[in-house]
Amino acid sequence: MSEDLAGRIAAAGGLAAVADRALGAYLGLALGDALGATVEFMTPREIVHRWGVHRRIVGGGWLKLKPGEVTDDTTMSLALGAALLRGAAEGRPWDTRLVAEAFVGWLRSKPVDCGNTCRRGIQRFLADGSLEGPYNEGDGGNGAAMRNLPVALATLGDDALFERVSLAQARITHHHALSDAATLALGRLLQGLLLGDRPAQSAERIAAIVDAHPKFRFTPYRGRASAYIVDTMQTVLHFFSTREGFEDALVDCVNQGEDADTNGALVGMLAGARCGASRLPREWLTRLKPDIRHAVVEQASALTALALDAPR
Repeated sequence: MSEDLAGRIAAAGGLAAVADRALGAYLGLALGDALGATVEFMTPREIVHRWGVHRRIVGGGWLKLKPGEVTDDTTMSLALGAALLRGAAEGRPWDTRLVAEAFVGWLRSKPVDCGNTCRRGIQRFLADGSLEGPYNEGDGGNGAAMRNLPVALATLGDDALFERVSLAQARITHHHALSDAATLALGRLLQGLLLGDRPAQSAERIAAIVDAHPKFRFTPYRGRASAYIVDTMQTVLHFFSTREGFEDALVDCVNQGEDADTNGALVGMLAGARCGASRLPREWLTRLKPDIRHAVVEQASALTALALDAPR
């Protein structure tokens, strides 16, 4: 660990506080996924008619999930995290091929859902071994940004490495400027929260994101929550910025419907980092599928340790 990172961790409350925020981010992502999946592809009006306000992890939805089950947002993140840890253990750190192979294994495991762009990219890798497809206007979805949390944890304190690994994993399936921008912006916003950013500092980071990429501007909020990365960024930044509590941010976000699992996962990631695992709602945590909760806890610890133990 560099002296600079050590100093930033000390200023953020110490290793235990950073670890709590990292776990809060990963559990928050899974909780947002599980909560949002129930109302994915519904409209706000349909949600009101069916649920009033949807605020309980009950499963169901178009995927007919059991309570506490998650979708590709969480399981692809776990696959990516496993690849990063495997690379470190086998002397192949940050090997993009290991990530691509992990995505293949994930797809072959018959996940409950897989986005078309992710499927196309994985199938391209299987066909020709390429780790990046050509730029494609059809790659402007949110699939690369939704799974990048493990990279943000594992590269904490090394921005150049964060950017390199983030773009490498993203372009296995998505090659689009707005996808790249969102993946990096959300990861850096998350890393700032892990290192103790206060609300004013997060607001400054968000303002810089919007200045650099005006399409992500979310004021006034348009109310679109689709899988298009512009809609995702506007939705995630809006609800994270305008709701102080974890539950309020997540509930209000997923009740927008549309791509509610991914938008919920990303809001949960940021809001979970802001409050830390120790302040997440116990009722929701107990509803999360035990094997998913265990995998998330194990990976959050291992990936954070990878960043802290890395020579700089």
